[in-house]
Amino acid sequence: MAKVISGKDLAKKIKEDIAAKVPELTAKYGRAPHLAVILVGEDPASQSYVKSKGKDAEQVGYRSTTIRLPEDTPESKLLEIIDELNKDEQTDGILVQLPVPAHIDEDRIIEAIAKEKDVDGFHPANVAALWQKRDCVYPCTPKGVIRMLDEAGVEIAGKRAVVIGRSNIVGLPMAKMLLDRNATVTIAHSRTANLAEVTREADILVAAVGRLRMVKADLVKPGAVVIDVGVNRDPETGKLAGDVDYQEVEPIASVITPVPGGVGPMTRACLMENTLECYLNSQDKK
Repeated sequence: MAKVISGKDLAKKIKEDIAAKVPELTAKYGRAPHLAVILVGEDPASQSYVKSKGKDAEQVGYRSTTIRLPEDTPESKLLEIIDELNKDEQTDGILVQLPVPAHIDEDRIIEAIAKEKDVDGFHPANVAALWQKRDCVYPCTPKGVIRMLDEAGVEIAGKRAVVIGRSNIVGLPMAKMLLDRNATVTIAHSRTANLAEVTREADILVAAVGRLRMVKADLVKPGAVVIDVGVNRDPETGKLAGDVDYQEVEPIASVITPVPGGVGPMTRACLMENTLECYLNSQDKK
């Protein structure tokens, strides 16, 4: 039976540590950290994520602002709001909930957010700094995964890791952060030829493709560490489920993360850490 890594307990501890610091920082700098979240449209999943992020911010003592915009908001209007937040010295972190409606250029929106307030770690300058091993804001999900592996006592150095997924949000930065911890890393995708031959070499397998239960037992090396980053809605039950077929894979893995309750809580906890980091950096520059 695999050891199940729940992100809930570790995320709770991270948020408690942040909450303990905020009163002193508020007294020192005259205000608490401020996170601004922009939601365009009424996608139910996005609304749920935004609500959770606001709740997390409240729990740690941050000021939180949610800006809700209708589905047909022009891209120019969204860029205008981002520009105002960039210039606002009282705003430390800016997050636009993805995905945005099809008529809005997602890359342009990500690039519009000031690098210093990019709490998601998606800005091209932050991505470049990550690959160049310079100071940057680390993307929340890969950052959370590394923390979970460390907390579970998983040795990364010297291991073979396979990341299924090539996105700039999770797949590529995840691979880079594993490389930085001296793992040998292969990046694959859902259409990689003979995928099982690749994944069954992995001591650490990370699934981040957004395809319901794509990773079956035949893709997993017995005794592997399996990290499920996928969040999908099961059409039959309506419940959240991952990229990994948990029932099939759990008996043969040594360590596994569930969905929900695995990586998700850590992603949000790391968002709170990134907001604090941006806040402290802005205060240091004054």
